[in-house]
Amino acid sequence: MEIEGPFPPFEPDGPGDNGKSGGNGRLRDIPLRFVLPNIITVLAICAGMTGVRLAFEGRFDDAVLMVLLAAVLDGVDGRVARLVKGSSKFGAEMDSLADIVNFGVAPALVLYVFVLDQAGSLGWIAALLYAIACGLRLARFNVMMENRDRPVWQGAYFTGVPAPAGAFLVLLPVYLGILGIEPETYYASAVSCYTLLVGFLLVSNLPVWSGKTLGARIPRAQVIPLILGVVFYVAMLATYTWQTLTVSVLAYLAFLPYSLRMWRRQAAKHAQEARSQ
Repeated sequence: MEIEGPFPPFEPDGPGDNGKSGGNGRLRDIPLRFVLPNIITVLAICAGMTGVRLAFEGRFDDAVLMVLLAAVLDGVDGRVARLVKGSSKFGAEMDSLADIVNFGVAPALVLYVFVLDQAGSLGWIAALLYAIACGLRLARFNVMMENRDRPVWQGAYFTGVPAPAGAFLVLLPVYLGILGIEPETYYASAVSCYTLLVGFLLVSNLPVWSGKTLGARIPRAQVIPLILGVVFYVAMLATYTWQTLTVSVLAYLAFLPYSLRMWRRQAAKHAQEARSQ
């Protein structure tokens, strides 16, 4: 009997699809386009776990940047998969498992090492519940992706704050700490409550506009302002990193009520159209 090797064959869509044997009885070669998105996903996990290590070493600025890098890579892998037509069931499962590490476990541990440990058991409970809430949020997202009965217009909204945004929000106390706010016992208790609030936003039914309806085309008159706006934000992020991140978190939180208002308006509009038909 021929030994195929120490590792099982890579089957992007499960047995019977890409793992079919060819005429010579050997497994078909896997196109690189199926492997590339998974490499990016693994690099995202490496960034998230490295952020945890840096936090235990007291290098909180680098730890936060690693978690944010993991969020960037998470956004890139899916787009790369669609661009090169390398989407697969394996990649989807890998991405979900990576998200719970990068946006649930890693931010919770970084925040716990930074300040929540000073709140004692309350701080640990807050970190634990946030990580669990992130896992529940991701599981619900995967289930809702299979819902074919959902109205088309609702596809422009997330149900609850998305996991990457949750990690971005929950690290606000670290941004403030790097700016000079000293973590103390009472401050740690307040941060614990804030962490629980972010966890609640993850699993809530709050509709959050996703921006998917902006489309791939941009009006001619808005191209130059868009380029200048992106350059300005990136320049501010590179020059005043922690101030910019803090303002961005506050702006995102302020946007949530507006997003709910947009949802209610669209829901009322579509309900009125349905009654008139």
